[in-house]
Amino acid sequence: MSTIGIFFGTDTGQTRRVAKLIAKKLGDVAAPPVNINRTTVEDFLAYDLLIIGTPTLGDGELPGLESGAENESWAEFLPLLDGADMSGKIVAIFGLGDQASYSTEFCDAMVELYDCVSACGATIVGDWPTEGYDFETSQAVLEDKFVGLALDQDNQSDLTEARLDAWLEQIRPALVEIYT
Repeated sequence: MSTIGIFFGTDTGQTRRVAKLIAKKLGDVAAPPVNINRTTVEDFLAYDLLIIGTPTLGDGELPGLESGAENESWAEFLPLLDGADMSGKIVAIFGLGDQASYSTEFCDAMVELYDCVSACGATIVGDWPTEGYDFETSQAVLEDKFVGLALDQDNQSDLTEARLDAWLEQIRPALVEIYT
């Protein structure tokens, strides 16, 4: 089994495309990305390192049926993790948002992933600076940094590749820890 599990929620497919790009950049150590609505809690928890991603929908919501997504997603999966033991697991989070059209909830959904896996005892790596973005507020900003990599495929897609490379380099020490 690959060492790194990559799981994503999506509505339009953009988060899936980013997850696939992450997997490509990581190579053989990463399992193929899996839509969160196509996995089980057991399969999710089988990895020591997880990279999880989500778009932010509507008024800062996770994708899921209540937010208007066509299929179940993170909104339906996270409650299944209630009480799960993720101690010893390392999690990196990435999120997609639109800072121009939704500047008061830019990448808000990332914080819901963060809160859930933190409550389960996981160690979170990969916080990201807010510099270079133009938004008003985000619930995903804690201590002046995003809780994970924030991407804006609508307004800054030209920065995605460089941001991904820098973020993966930043979390590399956590990856090395797992490998050794």
